[in-house]
Amino acid sequence: MDTTDPEIRFDENGVCNHCSHAERVLASVGNRGGAGAAALDELVDRVRHDGRRRSYDVVIGLSGGVDSTYVAYLTTKVLKLRALAVHFDNGWNSELAVHNIQQTVQRLGIDLFTYVVDWEEFRDLQIAFFRSHTSNLEIPTDHAIKAILYKQASKHGIRHVFSGSNAATEQILPPAWQHDASDLTFLRAIHQRFGANRLRSFPALGLGRLFYYTVLRRIRFHRVLNLVDYDKAKTIDLISRELNWRPYGVKHGESTFTRFFQCYIQPRKFGIDKRRAHLSSLIASKQLSRDEAMAELGRNDYPSDDLETDIAFVIKKLQMSREEFEAYLSAQPVAASAFPNEVKLQAQLRPAWNWLLGRRSGIQGQRN
Repeated sequence: MDTTDPEIRFDENGVCNHCSHAERVLASVGNRGGAGAAALDELVDRVRHDGRRRSYDVVIGLSGGVDSTYVAYLTTKVLKLRALAVHFDNGWNSELAVHNIQQTVQRLGIDLFTYVVDWEEFRDLQIAFFRSHTSNLEIPTDHAIKAILYKQASKHGIRHVFSGSNAATEQILPPAWQHDASDLTFLRAIHQRFGANRLRSFPALGLGRLFYYTVLRRIRFHRVLNLVDYDKAKTIDLISRELNWRPYGVKHGESTFTRFFQCYIQPRKFGIDKRRAHLSSLIASKQLSRDEAMAELGRNDYPSDDLETDIAFVIKKLQMSREEFEAYLSAQPVAASAFPNEVKLQAQLRPAWNWLLGRRSGIQGQRN
């Protein structure tokens, strides 16, 4: 990590706040001293008990990526739970993502629910986020994923959702780089200002609906990978062998749009290279050396031919001209705080929400 995170802080030894925090979190999770195994056993017993009169024990999100694929494998093959896999198809799946999802559900024998978004509606929302010039173009997708997971869990009477989010590979991610995707007020404000169509079918998750799901329906997200010894390299070898999973290069590269956004738009327009955060997380969890990470940063993982192909594909799909896209890249970024949002409201509600939930996680829950 470096000062491209404007809020980064270094102590007298040159250690940044991200590393210090990651070390504390990593020390409190995983299989250290058997605590993770005991917590996992307790969680599995509770999930199985709560699902005893249902068709499924747990909901899992499935994107075709490493983390979600391993959650599917762990849940069904190791923990022997009955899982309903849920996938949000936003129109940007790569061929590898489709392959990985199909192979996973077939080889594990699990049911899959796919929510296919109304493309014209979703395109309008994505264009609105482009026009806002804020730094997180993935908010529409990330928001919808969580909404659909909650909705499917509620529909089937399932009280537990296993998330692929984990400390070992994702702990470090500066808040200054992206606004919280759960902020429906922010999402609607941008769409109201820059969108052209109404959001009729987009899966929205406001605070009222979140209260219903978490407090009244008692649905909980669990970062199950924090309770096991999660090693990314070993996991890739396992799922490749067992599930015919195929690698897609960069993290979250299973989505064409996400790959293009993280590898090209964020570095060029916002000065954000998310590889720094991803690699730093692996260093903190001792899965990668700093020298190896620096060498990785020095490599160009976006060949010029692939870049030009992706640019042409993305702007055509979004119905933008090359001139419009170049104008977008050259325009000054806009802070998320320039738009109505729920940051202060969430902070005010968090203590009461935590008390109602009876757990330590905040109002935003756990990222998927």
